[in-house]
Amino acid sequence: MKLKIPFLITILALLFIAITDVRAQVDTNKDTDFNELSETFLQRIIDKQDTQDLQNVLTNTSISELDNALDTNNKRLAFWLNIYNAYIQVILQKNPELYDDRGSFFKLEQIKIAGEMVSFAKIEHGLIRKSQWEYGLGYIRKWFPNKFERKLRVDNPIYNIHFALNCGAKDCPPVAIYEWERLPEQLQKGTKKHLKRTSDFNNDTNVVKVTSLFNWFRGDFGGKGGIKKILKENEIIPSTKGVDIEYTNYDWTLDLDNFIEL
Repeated sequence: MKLKIPFLITILALLFIAITDVRAQVDTNKDTDFNELSETFLQRIIDKQDTQDLQNVLTNTSISELDNALDTNNKRLAFWLNIYNAYIQVILQKNPELYDDRGSFFKLEQIKIAGEMVSFAKIEHGLIRKSQWEYGLGYIRKWFPNKFERKLRVDNPIYNIHFALNCGAKDCPPVAIYEWERLPEQLQKGTKKHLKRTSDFNNDTNVVKVTSLFNWFRGDFGGKGGIKKILKENEIIPSTKGVDIEYTNYDWTLDLDNFIEL
């Protein structure tokens, strides 16, 4: 059976359009500024605007595209901080009952990024804390992280992230939009504000009461000596000598829409 020339031309034209669309999509993904996307994601949440198109971009990108775009430590830290905080708001605003079982909530693979389903635990401990075992108090790394984690985790984790991640609880730090160009400055401001709010030093007893975050992730802070140094640098205690540390109970009451500008 012979195909007519007009029909062949139509087929070829359709193929050309399809190939052009695919190339355009690849180029679009390649040129995506994922840090800017993460900032826009949070700003839309603050403004009560829809974010589904941004979630679609994150879903349909690839590991290699993200890896290439997030080419510095600060870019990776800022991106993952914003993404974590954004999805906490998105998911818990829609289904607050999930917070009733927090253990399962944080481990549930419910966020699709670069074709992978990931959990909040994976973002926090695998990507932001560079493959730390979540029960290792900051002293034990995971042995066999998968490709997604190895390619997209930060190179140099820093302790300040614990005063930037918002897990939805009342005692969590408020949510800021982190810009990689200003990240060190923003993290330092956020750290100081949170420590001022959650710490209490008694000069008579030389006891300082601090957030349980210091206890849960003590290795990230350099142990008890590192914690005291951080407290002194942030003007919580006058000296590191002779000070006893007590950890306060964490208030896990769900508290969304807690935003701050840094």
